[in-house]
Amino acid sequence: MFFIKNSNKMFFMFMMFFSTLISISSNSWFGCWIGLEINLLSFIPLISNSKNMSSSEASLKYFLIQSIASINFLFCIILKMIIFKNFMYNNFISIMINSSLLMKMGSAPFHFWFPNIVEGLSWLNNFILMTWQKITPMILMSYYFNNFFMNIIVIMNVIIGSIGGFNQTSLRKLMAFSSINNLGWMIMSLKISENLWIMYLYMYTFLISMMCFLFYMINMYYLNQLYSYNKNYAIKFFFLINFLSLGGLPPFIGFFPKWIIINFLMMNNYLFTTFIFISMSLIMLFFYIRIIYSSFMFNYMKLKWMKIFIKNKFYLLINFTSYISLTGMILSTFFFY
Repeated sequence: MFFIKNSNKMFFMFMMFFSTLISISSNSWFGCWIGLEINLLSFIPLISNSKNMSSSEASLKYFLIQSIASINFLFCIILKMIIFKNFMYNNFISIMINSSLLMKMGSAPFHFWFPNIVEGLSWLNNFILMTWQKITPMILMSYYFNNFFMNIIVIMNVIIGSIGGFNQTSLRKLMAFSSINNLGWMIMSLKISENLWIMYLYMYTFLISMMCFLFYMINMYYLNQLYSYNKNYAIKFFFLINFLSLGGLPPFIGFFPKWIIINFLMMNNYLFTTFIFISMSLIMLFFYIRIIYSSFMFNYMKLKWMKIFIKNKFYLLINFTSYISLTGMILSTFFFY
């Protein structure tokens, strides 16, 4: 891992974590904005690499998009201070603030930058972008929620995230659309309660870290690499477990937070939203299963140049996490009864 070897990277990593704490513990909008800016300026050195053109391009795109979102956010804060009492304007400003935060986290309909930037990053940076970089905007959004607007956004996220994953040959883009889909669930969990959101975030971080770690370990970026990987069928089985868990299939741990959200939606008569959530999860599962089924069934020739050695400690870690993914639902009934 390059963070351990490079002290500069470690410093920027620390600043990135620290900036999130500044934003979420601030008692003014300006403090939140400063935290977001520090976060942006500390994440760019982590993702930029002078030896890699695609990561340099991704860091430049990321800077431009986040700058636009930050300017929009700052503009909305100043507007809110000037015209505070008028309810109609207040409603408009809440939509504007929510929109700028949605753009920061790569949510639909402001998601177009997200798959492009993900495509140029390493798996480790992708993991940070899909998990940690979403925490600050989501917490700030929970302070100033516009309910009607958020209902539309949640449905858009779930639909675009599931349909966008079709015809993707890049695993990074596939994970990006999966992240957009899960963002819809996450925003809905934030609407219900912060504790549920934290639980969903933990579960999602656990699953996405496992996927990114697996892809990083066997150095895979495209679907055809997964098909031609005949070295170890156990690794393919771990992919199967984690993909199905990420999709939210019932026996796996990924279904647990989704089950709670669906339960709440049904109790509060959000029947149309529930229908969309469940049907889009089925679409997600369809293309996850299609990938796994193809990688199991296609029998390529064994390639001489594809020598991958997996250390025993990593193998044990994958075994353990896949076991949690598989049996977590059964174990969770003891804790959440």
